[in-house]
Amino acid sequence: MKVLLVMFLVVAAAGLAAVHGAGECGATPPDRMALKLAPCASAALDPKSAPSSGCCTAVLTIGKQSPQCLCAVMLSNTAKNSGIKPEVAITIPKRCNIVDRPVGYKCGDYTLP
Repeated sequence: MKVLLVMFLVVAAAGLAAVHGAGECGATPPDRMALKLAPCASAALDPKSAPSSGCCTAVLTIGKQSPQCLCAVMLSNTAKNSGIKPEVAITIPKRCNIVDRPVGYKCGDYTLP
């Protein structure tokens, strides 16, 4: 299952056209940035799943860029098309014990805990 999800993310990214300019994640579109969250596949589907260290590192890296970027990535079409549950994905920073996370940040219909 995890391998299929990663393969889907790679194929989805290959089909994306590069967008030039600044957005939530700078010059990198959120759909492409979502590929960095591949190690979070199981943690983004199951709220009881412990995120891997690779997942936590990816979330920390994206979150340092900006809360807007992290939100855009978690709500991106790539994430949605791969079956990621946004209500579960937004809990990953807390489950990773990231101290400097955007607590209370409104992310679409969700609020980061």
